[in-house]
Amino acid sequence: MKTFHIADTILNVSRIAYGCMTIGGGWSRDPLTEQTRKSALAAIQAALDQGINFFDHADIYGRGRSEEVFSSIWQESPGLRGKIVLQTKCGIRFAGDPDETAPGRYDFSYAHIVRSVEGSLKRLKTDFVDVLLLHRPDALVEPEEVARAFDELHQSGKVRSFGVSNHTAAQIALLQKYVHQPLIVNQLELNILHSQLIDEGVVFNQDQPARVMRGEGTLEYCRLHNIAIQAWAPLAGGAMTGTAQGRPSEAAANVSRLVAQLAREKNVSPEAIAIAWLLRHPVRIQPIIGTTNPARIKAACGGDAVELTREEWYTLFIAGRGGALP
Repeated sequence: MKTFHIADTILNVSRIAYGCMTIGGGWSRDPLTEQTRKSALAAIQAALDQGINFFDHADIYGRGRSEEVFSSIWQESPGLRGKIVLQTKCGIRFAGDPDETAPGRYDFSYAHIVRSVEGSLKRLKTDFVDVLLLHRPDALVEPEEVARAFDELHQSGKVRSFGVSNHTAAQIALLQKYVHQPLIVNQLELNILHSQLIDEGVVFNQDQPARVMRGEGTLEYCRLHNIAIQAWAPLAGGAMTGTAQGRPSEAAANVSRLVAQLAREKNVSPEAIAIAWLLRHPVRIQPIIGTTNPARIKAACGGDAVELTREEWYTLFIAGRGGALP
């Protein structure tokens, strides 16, 4: 697998990352089972076998079980910690925490950030995480509190680098004014069927009520400031590869047909084409695949070796956006 360097760090990471959201067995409060542990280890090993060295977590995934089960890999592969990059996220709080009247919400307070990282380190059984992301924008964010938390975590060696997830250009700029460490990553939903971040640069100042764009310029901002883009849901839950449940939308059906056609022509899997579409963008997107099926992990990683032409990329882009370009 090809690698790239994340600016302002010492990290050389695989072009494709593995997302650990589902390895903990879902969102229930049930304890880990042996079957879940075996399934998780099989998925992690499949990712490692494909050359992936970057693993993405969040404190809430599986209500903490995803981080917990991931730590089982240290026994299976002694010495692995120094060879991989661990990223986790914080800031989302479940309803009912800390009492039954509390709503689901976002929390970038100093106390919550620090407490979340301590919990992640304990579950992951490691002394540090390589990257910490703020998960979703907190409407009540006090950037000074974020900066205080980041300084403490960085100086203690518990977190080496920092970034954000689902943040706009303006939200990143606000945080960066106060935070002393560079924000190196922005993780965003992005795939052929969810291409609004790319499309806004195309339809700016156009009258298209069905696809209202506000001109956030988030991708351009990140590119200007050397902030790596990570794409979550790069396969759109299987909607482009024929593995999603339910009847597909017209756009999904068109994309699925084109993806299958390109896959046959290039002798690769449909998953590889969907991943290659993201890798073709010059902003240097790192797709985060989340399937626990080892065969699909291998299929998706095939995208690392696929080169799409401009014409192929635009054909998929137009199909995914559901209409011709302006």
